[in-house]
Amino acid sequence: MSEKIYVPPFKTQGIKTKLVPLIKATVNVDDSITWIEPFMGSAVVGLNIAPHKAIFADLNPHIINFYDQLKNGSITSALVRAYLVEQGSLLSEKKEEHYYFIRERFNKEHNPLDFLFLNRSCFNGMIRFNKGKGYNVPYGHKSERFAKAYVTKIVNQVAHFEQMLGCNDWQFVCQSFEDTIALADENSFIYCDPPYIGRHVDYYDSWNEEQEEQLKTALLSSGARFMLSTWDFNQYRQNPYINTIWGMYQKITQEHFYFVGGHEENRNSMMEALLINYATTPSSP
Repeated sequence: MSEKIYVPPFKTQGIKTKLVPLIKATVNVDDSITWIEPFMGSAVVGLNIAPHKAIFADLNPHIINFYDQLKNGSITSALVRAYLVEQGSLLSEKKEEHYYFIRERFNKEHNPLDFLFLNRSCFNGMIRFNKGKGYNVPYGHKSERFAKAYVTKIVNQVAHFEQMLGCNDWQFVCQSFEDTIALADENSFIYCDPPYIGRHVDYYDSWNEEQEEQLKTALLSSGARFMLSTWDFNQYRQNPYINTIWGMYQKITQEHFYFVGGHEENRNSMMEALLINYATTPSSP
């Protein structure tokens, strides 16, 4: 039987759930190594690698805040259940009126539970912000979104993360990738999942060629083993930076499908690449 893949409570664009088995087969991190993620996103990779010591960082303060409060006990899985049951009932009754009420409240108060609610009831589970850093994803038009089984699913995801925090030394910081990578040394393993060049801009994680070069420089200066997730090619084009910026590193690939919207014609195949600066022959995931 295949090994269970743990899913975090947040949905994010480009989440690496399907690539976790390949990543796990290519990574060897024992308790003496500090796992460092400068682009944490949902933290799905670190959650499944389950290192004893880790530093998770991101420029988006809202996921950082949620996990930080889960770590210090201000948020618990029981509190998440009570919140989602209450707000789900109001969503069922008032529909989009309640969604936009919560969105407006979140943009004023930044309550991490409101952020979870929005992420799970918005259109396509997106995380997107405007130039003023206000959450601006529209309503997903599923008024019965928080049915009992769905709430239990989210609560179980939070509970597993809660359990991992209780037995490991994990830190969550909102800072740049340069500052995060600067914390690494030869006893660190850095996993990087930067935004893909040319993707949409959500005003927390836009990305360009200059930043890609800066990332390479920072990684080379760290003295640590590292793995970088990026795209290799799709049916329309190739990633030119694979051979220019990252050409010296070993490349491991796996095909991945992305779904954008609800129609079959929007199912696009992408060849994903893992670039590593250490010798390995991955075992079968």
